[in-house]
Amino acid sequence: MAFLRVLSSAILLWVTTLSTAQAHEVIPSIGDMRVIDGEVTFDVRANLESFVAGINLTETADTNESAQAATYDELRALPPEALAAQFEAFWPQMAQGITLTADGAPLTPALTSVSVDPVGDVEIVRASTFTFSAALPDGAENVQIGWNPEFGVLVLRQMDVPAPYDGYLEAGALSDPIPLAGGGQATGWETFIDYIPVGFDHIVPKGLDHILFVLGLFFLAARLRPLILQVSLFTVAHTITLALAALGYTQFMDTFTQDQFGIAFIDIVEPLIALSIAYVAIENIFMKGISPWRPFVIFIFGLLHGLGFASVLAEFGLPDETFVAALIGFNVGVEVGQLAVIAVMFLIVWQALRIDRGENEVGRGFVLYGVLFLVGIGLLATNADGVSSLLSAPLGVLENPGLLLAITLPAMAVLCIASIQMRYNVDAYRRIVAVPASVFIATIGVYWFIERAFL
Repeated sequence: MAFLRVLSSAILLWVTTLSTAQAHEVIPSIGDMRVIDGEVTFDVRANLESFVAGINLTETADTNESAQAATYDELRALPPEALAAQFEAFWPQMAQGITLTADGAPLTPALTSVSVDPVGDVEIVRASTFTFSAALPDGAENVQIGWNPEFGVLVLRQMDVPAPYDGYLEAGALSDPIPLAGGGQATGWETFIDYIPVGFDHIVPKGLDHILFVLGLFFLAARLRPLILQVSLFTVAHTITLALAALGYTQFMDTFTQDQFGIAFIDIVEPLIALSIAYVAIENIFMKGISPWRPFVIFIFGLLHGLGFASVLAEFGLPDETFVAALIGFNVGVEVGQLAVIAVMFLIVWQALRIDRGENEVGRGFVLYGVLFLVGIGLLATNADGVSSLLSAPLGVLENPGLLLAITLPAMAVLCIASIQMRYNVDAYRRIVAVPASVFIATIGVYWFIERAFL
């Protein structure tokens, strides 16, 4: 799909200078497309170790969780010449996974060069550049490119032409036809539409920290008025800082933290986001309604989450031409993702809530939650590898959204069944469903705070 014109200089600087990206993080590949002397050429900045190791980058967010983690680590420690040789040997296999056409006719990509950065700190991502090209037929007007899903995201930028094409190609997506003479740039409306799923994707499935925060808001009181108040405050706050950061008005904070503390500003924001998750969940345990200070706290934490969203936009940047459309589209996607999370959880607990509020639908509730329990168990059964890895490394579930959902369904079903069974007790839903769920959320928030701040 068409994306924004210029990738943020921050992501290029980050990849090029091997800043703070940990070696296990999956990063997008960034490709610059040019037409030179009758050939279409692609300069791709990428993490070659992940390609050579055979890691499926669409299904993996953390290479440490991959079965090829040991191979990846060995490749990461190779000197530049050795890794370049490994990639050159791997290239025929990669070339078979690249789709490249000119006016619909297939082209054969040929590797022309490989440049690998020095070894440096093996705990930091090493970026490298490889270049491939293909001869264009006479009179060719457009090209299309894509590669297999296992190679991950390709951020594609057309260079040296007016109104150039930009694409964010993931999960094996094929680019739109790219006019070789330029003119393939997305309109404001197209950019707005394209950025909605990007914002949504940042929440579901990639934004577990933001998901837990909005669920923390939900479990305080599953009633419309307090929920709307909290979500509205959170939305307004993170919209403000997202816009300010995208416009560049928060850069002075990063300069200040680098000068005073020697760390990037985002390295301060991420632990605070984790702390915000823990706070709202812990308050749920002790408060039955919105405290006088909770709206102000939510607003402040919303400002922090907006900075977290902005760090995601830094991976692919915002265009001058369609800046507002892209920013609004991304934010709409974030809001849709948050509302989807709340809606799903509301549907799960709705029957338990109705019974807790006096509706005589006990039999229906037991049947519903019995079915949900079986669905969750079925999902676990289809994810045997995830379950086995969970037994050996329980915290690995935080990197596996599918497994986390499979665990959440039966767990929530059991809690709701217990709430129905204890329906004659005061606040059965709150004490048996909302409070335990909040304890779980708070535990993850505290763990993340410790991990991000001290480990």
